[in-house]
Amino acid sequence: MTVTSQKMTLEEYLTYDDGTDNVYELVNGELVEMPPESELNRRIASFLFAYFLQQGIPAYRLTMKTEIVVSGSRATTRFPDVMVLSDELAAALEGASRSTVMPEMPPPLLVVEVVSPGQEKRDYRYKRSEYAARAIAEYWIVDPMQQRVTVLEWVEGLYEEQVYEADSPIASPLFGALNLTTSRVLQGQ
Repeated sequence: MTVTSQKMTLEEYLTYDDGTDNVYELVNGELVEMPPESELNRRIASFLFAYFLQQGIPAYRLTMKTEIVVSGSRATTRFPDVMVLSDELAAALEGASRSTVMPEMPPPLLVVEVVSPGQEKRDYRYKRSEYAARAIAEYWIVDPMQQRVTVLEWVEGLYEEQVYEADSPIASPLFGALNLTTSRVLQGQ
């Protein structure tokens, strides 16, 4: 749901406060209210966060709901469900007053989006091109409706994808073979 009809700049958005607890993304200069997550989406994101911790990724390099500025036809920001940060990005965010990955900062190593009903185009199409423009090395699209996990790897300026379903083990270009299947991810356990 678009909240404002007047286009905002990134600077205006970053200082915007309507006095509510609502969460907004800026999409091509328009303020868009984000609906609350479903319990399934929240559980999947929490499971992946905990899984990456168990794989030895330090807590300071894992984040949920950290905002990232991406490119669109106008200013655009996104709130991925899970991000794995590089040491350089974690250091750049340290002490920041707002948990926002700015354009001048290095990109995250991995971004995970859990698809919400009715938002398929946003996660498969728009965010794919936006994350590609930021040269994010790996992007996972976890789709509970289609019962699959799509792993996108940044190769020579484009994403190459591998789709995982059911009990096939998920392989990560960054982290190698994982003791993780699509079924396990989608169950959030």
